Amino acid sequence: MAAPLRLLLTTDAVGGVWQYSIDLAGALAHQGVETVLVQLGPPPSDMQRAEALALARVTLVETGLPLDWLSDGPAPIRAAGAEISDLARRHRVDLVQVNMPTLAATMDPGVPVLAVTHGCVSTWWHHARPSVPLDPSFAWHHALTSQGLRVADSVVAPSAGYAEMVRAHYGLPTRPLVVHNGRAPLAPAGSAPVRDDVLTVGRLWDRVKGAELLDQVAARLSVPFHAAGAATGPHGETVRLDHLHLLGQLDSAALAQRLAARPIFVSAACFEPFGLAVLEAAAAGCALVLADIPVFRELWDGAALFVPPRAPDAYHAAIEQLIGDLALRCSLGAAAAERARRYTPARMADAMLALYRQRLAARAPAGKVAA
Repeated sequence: MAAPLRLLLTTDAVGGVWQYSIDLAGALAHQGVETVLVQLGPPPSDMQRAEALALARVTLVETGLPLDWLSDGPAPIRAAGAEISDLARRHRVDLVQVNMPTLAATMDPGVPVLAVTHGCVSTWWHHARPSVPLDPSFAWHHALTSQGLRVADSVVAPSAGYAEMVRAHYGLPTRPLVVHNGRAPLAPAGSAPVRDDVLTVGRLWDRVKGAELLDQVAARLSVPFHAAGAATGPHGETVRLDHLHLLGQLDSAALAQRLAARPIFVSAACFEPFGLAVLEAAAAGCALVLADIPVFRELWDGAALFVPPRAPDAYHAAIEQLIGDLALRCSLGAAAAERARRYTPARMADAMLALYRQRLAARAPAGKVAA
């Protein structure tokens, strides 16, 4: 019997990449894949650490290596790529998946390297400050990302909309492959009576998430508008929110409790490579009100109300429409829950495993078959 496939998978504990990595590693374990989960950036919380350690066939390695978007220059990221290459050899893995393409720029682990792009400074900047050129202090990040995307054996994006954005932004000869993210439902759809309130979830400090716009909307609504997530960013970024009811960071259990009551879920993001929070709300049967951007159309067209990304009056009208029309709200919630069944960890893992095997077969010596 062939030895199990061994994967080195990078992650960080700051954003959605952690949940993506946990869900992917857990689903891959059911396929017999052993994952070395290499964590970069600030240390995981006790809850995150316990979550990773509870997974079968997963070895957590906390490195303290830097995240590119928290780094002041390329040298620490190049050094991190070299250290991860050493880890790959030490753990005798068959291939490496980096969830930060800058790492791939200088890696040489001796096995195939896949780069998954979940977002980057340059594409974020283009949407956060559309009329302002990229700050020269981030030029190194653009250059290192471009290099990593070009030298990786395969490049993956979580949506076709973001894949095309990355192709155009970095002038890539081909579009990254698309593997949609997956997430297991936090709360069963329709598990509690609907509650007349509104919810948004995300990095509230991040200007592309539209929290300030939603604060304007909350001031005019006839029902409470709750917001879960950090209001202060890692560089000290803050946002003034006077009308949203701030919940702070919610763990999965607390968020599940909120979603079980099926609040109207709103995302005003003008930039989103995928949107795990939207998927979590959809899987719980929440009616969705979403910014009309290509990624959300790709994933949720026909299962959400769409409004112009920067139009507070349109958000207000859509939310009030759903508050006043329970039948429409329940119908949209059911459509969202049905659509969410497309985006599961098992499907994500199946697609990634097929890609792993393709890359291993391409690297296999003549006469040998890859795992």
